Amino acid sequence: MISVLKSGLMTTIQDIGRYGYQKDGVIVSGAMDQQAHRIANLLVGNPADAATMEMTLMGPVLEFQEDAFIAICGGNLTPMIDGESVAMWKPLYIKEGSELRFGKPKKGFRCYLSIAGGFQVRKVMGSSSTYLRANMGGFEGRTLEKGDQLRFGHSDSQLRYSKEQMKTADKPISFKEASWFVGPEFTNYMKDNQPIRVMAGREFKLFTEKSKEQFFNDPFQIDSKSDRMGYRLSGGTLKLENKKDIVSEAVTFGTIQVPPDGNPILLVADHQTTGGYPKIGQVASIDLPRVAQMRPGESIRFTPISHEEAQRLLLEKEKNLKQLQRGIETKRL
Repeated sequence: MISVLKSGLMTTIQDIGRYGYQKDGVIVSGAMDQQAHRIANLLVGNPADAATMEMTLMGPVLEFQEDAFIAICGGNLTPMIDGESVAMWKPLYIKEGSELRFGKPKKGFRCYLSIAGGFQVRKVMGSSSTYLRANMGGFEGRTLEKGDQLRFGHSDSQLRYSKEQMKTADKPISFKEASWFVGPEFTNYMKDNQPIRVMAGREFKLFTEKSKEQFFNDPFQIDSKSDRMGYRLSGGTLKLENKKDIVSEAVTFGTIQVPPDGNPILLVADHQTTGGYPKIGQVASIDLPRVAQMRPGESIRFTPISHEEAQRLLLEKEKNLKQLQRGIETKRL
């Protein structure tokens, strides 16, 4: 069991999302940074859809009431165990009674904590993800609060063996790190001043030539009102060539809509199921983890990419993640 001593800014339980219910008006939700979420689970031997703890900018303070096997991935919020800095993107054995807290954020916006066996929360419509606006899923449908007690499952025999190996030390310790870690090809994606790759949206051709140029050449700023539903962007005002009624239709993570005020909205994990604003672009899946790690106040730029190239990059990424999974599995043998 884990006790929450301090909640952090916005700490929730998330998984890969709640699929199959958008037709009924139920959003997908899920982890904002699916790459960090998936790798964190791989490192502790969990399936990709196991629940992790998503922490935003200011992490919580957690006390472990029993030994655990964990991993911390995503944005660097300066994790510490009993006051000692710990590495990210590798398995960690943490002893009963130890305290995990986070300090000053160094890079990124969201961090993910996985635990062998997964967090044990009630699934709603097949998912553990927290949908805050509907008070659904996760831990009682809300952000974690001081005093909450989180249960986690039991690891398999291989992980128990790994944990026993990591326990060995010459002196009493609060934690022990694995000697290996995930390489930079998977972790070094939160790069500054690198544009987000975007495919032309369904209504891209309806915008003025000036607006098309602005969209792909001028920077936008992420507004402070942005949240897990969407990033409000300010910058050049985008306009349609002629006013046109748009039929409301399905939207997804990464869809960029332009409301009447001309300021784009980049939809993210908790996006609505349908939208009626013209869609100027769609972020390539390969860059969604980067979007998830961007903070309010940051500048964001877009660059065009073809559907074919976006698909090729995504398939290549999935192939590399499969190789990573096999590599991690060999480390536990």
